[in-house]
Amino acid sequence: MIDRELITRALAEDLDGGEDITSIATVTGNEKVVADFVVRANGVIAGIEMAVAVLEEVGLTDISKIVTDGTKVSVGQTVLTVRGDTRAILLAERTALNFLCHLSGIAAVTNTWVETIAGTSCKIRDTRKTTPGMRQLEKYAVRMGGGVNHRMSLSDAALIKDNHIAAAGGVVEAFTKVRAKFPKSEIEIEVDNLEQLQKVLPLKPDLILLDNMSPELCAQAVKLVSGKCKLEASGGISLQSARAFAESGVDYLAIGALTHSAPVLDIGLDMRAE
Repeated sequence: MIDRELITRALAEDLDGGEDITSIATVTGNEKVVADFVVRANGVIAGIEMAVAVLEEVGLTDISKIVTDGTKVSVGQTVLTVRGDTRAILLAERTALNFLCHLSGIAAVTNTWVETIAGTSCKIRDTRKTTPGMRQLEKYAVRMGGGVNHRMSLSDAALIKDNHIAAAGGVVEAFTKVRAKFPKSEIEIEVDNLEQLQKVLPLKPDLILLDNMSPELCAQAVKLVSGKCKLEASGGISLQSARAFAESGVDYLAIGALTHSAPVLDIGLDMRAE
C-alpha cells in the first residue's frame, strides 16, 4: 500500500524548504553505493512499498525487494536493497525508515496478539485510535500482522456508545434513531453490564461491544446472546489476559494499542561499496 501524498509531505518536512547540508558538505555528488535495509529485531514487515516509493521519489530506480509485507523476519535479515546516488539515498533514508519501522512495528505487535489467541475462533481487531492522516496505512499494517479491521471511518457503520445513548435519551431511542436514519447500516452497541446486554438484545443489533467486562462476564454474555449477534470485548485487555477473553467465546478483541502504542520495529540502513 502506498500513500504518495504523505511521502511528498514527509520529504518536504525533512528538508523544510532547504537542503541536506550534511550530505552536501560530506558527499561530492558523484558517489554510488549499495544500501541494505537490515532488521535488528525479530518481527513482521509492513511498509515495504512505502519505503520503495520514498526511494523512487528522490530519483532512485535500482531497488530490490527481498521480502513482501506480512513476512516474518529475524535479526540480521535484509528486507530491501537500493543502489545509486549516495546523496539521494541519504536524503531518503530517514523518511523511508520512519514509514517502514512504524508500520512494521504495528504488524509485529498485531502478530503477537494474534499468536497469543491462536487456536480460538476469536479475531484481533483494531480501532480508530490511529495517527491522524495515517489510518489507511496503519490499518493495512494490522492486516499484515494477521489482525482484522474495524470500521475505517465514521460513515462505515454505526457504533452507539455511552455518549450517544445519553444524547438520544436512552439506548432504545439511540438505536431506533440510527436504524430509522440509516436502515442499511451495520449497528454496534456498547454495553457495560449484563443487564444492559439483555435490554439491547431485542433490538437485534449486528454486534454488541462488551466494555470493560471480565472474561467471566464475557462468557456469560456469550451464553445469553447464543449466536444472535457478534460480540466484541474491549477495555482492560492485556496480552496476559487476551487468551482468557478469547476463550470466553467472543468474536473479537478490540485492541487500540495495536496502533496507538506499538513500538517501532528496529530496522537500520547499512551502506556499503558495490
